[in-house]
Amino acid sequence: MRAIWNDTVIAESDDTVVVEGNHYFPPGSIQDEYFKSSDTTTVCPWKGTAHYYSLVIDGAQNTDAAWYYPETKEAASNIQGRVAFWKGVQISA
Repeated sequence: MRAIWNDTVIAESDDTVVVEGNHYFPPGSIQDEYFKSSDTTTVCPWKGTAHYYSLVIDGAQNTDAAWYYPETKEAASNIQGRVAFWKGVQISA
């Protein structure tokens, strides 16, 4: 699977986990140079607290376009540390 934004592959892996229609990529599969930590967090009642990254490519920024759970609740342990996307990031095989 590939995650693409601004015509750039930002993550690629054969080992994604799909939860609620979102592909969660292993942390080692993301292109770190495009990811900027965000102060944003949200809480999911069954997964835990999500933390966000903004994407920055060629001067364009997509704020809070990626999220991950550094620590999950037990029911979501299979996505702990994995990164998922939204806000116009295309996921394709």
